[in-house]
Amino acid sequence: MEKREIVQKEKKGLQLRDLLLTAVLLAAGAVLKFFVGTFINLFGMKPNFIIAMYCLVIVLLRPKLWYSLIVGILAGAICQFFPGTAGLNFASEFAGALCMGLLILIPAKNRPMEIGLAAVNTFISTVVSGGLFTVLLFVVIQSDPSAMAAYVPIVLGTAALNAVIVALLYVPLMKAIKKPFVCEAAKA
Repeated sequence: MEKREIVQKEKKGLQLRDLLLTAVLLAAGAVLKFFVGTFINLFGMKPNFIIAMYCLVIVLLRPKLWYSLIVGILAGAICQFFPGTAGLNFASEFAGALCMGLLILIPAKNRPMEIGLAAVNTFISTVVSGGLFTVLLFVVIQSDPSAMAAYVPIVLGTAALNAVIVALLYVPLMKAIKKPFVCEAAKA
């Protein structure tokens, strides 16, 4: 009797679970922004749960850049349902997702990301998104450019809150989708 070996091929590309995870996290970000975001307001700074969730999607899935851009466009479309300046979120969320998609390429593509790096990347991506939104807001409204300085602490505070959200959710979600993270990868 010969020994039989079962060979499992690695699946490449997007899987249904990746699409579902994206949809669930973006929907959760919208619900959290609508209900919880109105209650959390620390000196004008409140988390932007939609940005936090698309950063989390990109960090968890480590997709190709084109998928990150699609996630950014979807996030911009979701933001259109909230009060604010229509259309500006398409550009800002696209830029934030592009930034996050590029930042995940810095460590080795197949290596799990550390929690701190995921938080730093979220902070940078939120600053890019919020900064572009602020600049576009002042271009559209044609307000005094010196007033933009008032938005700097708000964007930085929001980025810090988003980084904390991603850092808190990273490990539990990595375990839920059964992917190794740095602590487990180091043991192997």
